[in-house]
Amino acid sequence: MRVVVTGASGNVGTSLLQALAGDPAIESAVGVARRRPQLELPKTEWATADVAESDLVRLFRGADAIVHLAWLIQPSRDRNLLWRVNVEGSTRVFRAAAEARVPAVVHASSVGAYSPGPKDRPVDESWPTNGVATNAYSRQKVEVERRLDRFEREHPEIRVVRLRPALIFKRESATEQRRLFAGPFVPGSLLRPGVIPFVPEIPGLAFQAVHSYDVGDAYRLAVVEDVHGTFNVAAPPVLDMTSIARRLNARTFPLPARAARGLASLAYRARLTPLPPDWLDMGLAAPLLDTKRAREELGWTPRHSGEDAIADLLAGLRDGAGLETPPLAPRTSGPARIRELVTGIGSRA
Repeated sequence: MRVVVTGASGNVGTSLLQALAGDPAIESAVGVARRRPQLELPKTEWATADVAESDLVRLFRGADAIVHLAWLIQPSRDRNLLWRVNVEGSTRVFRAAAEARVPAVVHASSVGAYSPGPKDRPVDESWPTNGVATNAYSRQKVEVERRLDRFEREHPEIRVVRLRPALIFKRESATEQRRLFAGPFVPGSLLRPGVIPFVPEIPGLAFQAVHSYDVGDAYRLAVVEDVHGTFNVAAPPVLDMTSIARRLNARTFPLPARAARGLASLAYRARLTPLPPDWLDMGLAAPLLDTKRAREELGWTPRHSGEDAIADLLAGLRDGAGLETPPLAPRTSGPARIRELVTGIGSRA
């Protein structure tokens, strides 16, 4: 099989390429990225392209499957750019796959596509996907799912799979995720056990995590197995801020959700963080995921717990870990993270 992966140089993309390289059914993979990485992986060739404007049909011809991972989190303050890349870019990927007669499309959706749900029990893939209205990321994930629904109806000859993962972490993604979600003012040295004495415990903030290597394997299975439809991807156990506090040898203190959102809003308006406060809304509203279908139909079982994924990320943040791709490389931030500062926190990619 020949597989083309958009957004291949990021957290999940690099894990997927490694998983594909180890599968005898995969002959070759094309990693599509806006900037060519220096990272070399078995069976993989890199192609430079932008899903929002490049000729994708040329790239997709001859592929047995497309895995669409390309998605922008930043610049959060440029909503028009995010919509053009995430929503219109995804639509261009689907259309190009049809024009190139690719037999399978695997799409990266998210737990963020789900409507608000329970925190005391998991939901399966039939839970409504109307998203969290206040969160732009969620609204965009929902819109792409709707467009993919139409694509499936118009192209029944194409096998379509979508995965809805929980929060995805690995050591090598630490620098990228710090840059995307925390910004330049968070020193990794603070994340050593015993340094931070207290961590806020926000009522209702329960979530799941999954290791990026396990997510990469789930996408590999979606490519090589003859499956259709949607699969939740998450690992046990259910986590909260107490889980993180335990890893940091810290105590928790209660912080009401309204106060936490107010503080997050102040930090965003002051350009201390690139992450809008509506991400807290999604964290509080997103349901827990039942992964029974992934286990039974996809044949996927996580090798790492959610706590393992968190621990791996924290270790990577302390060490400034990364990989030799533009999104993951620590040097992308520049000396003393100067590039993050001069490009505007949350303003430009």
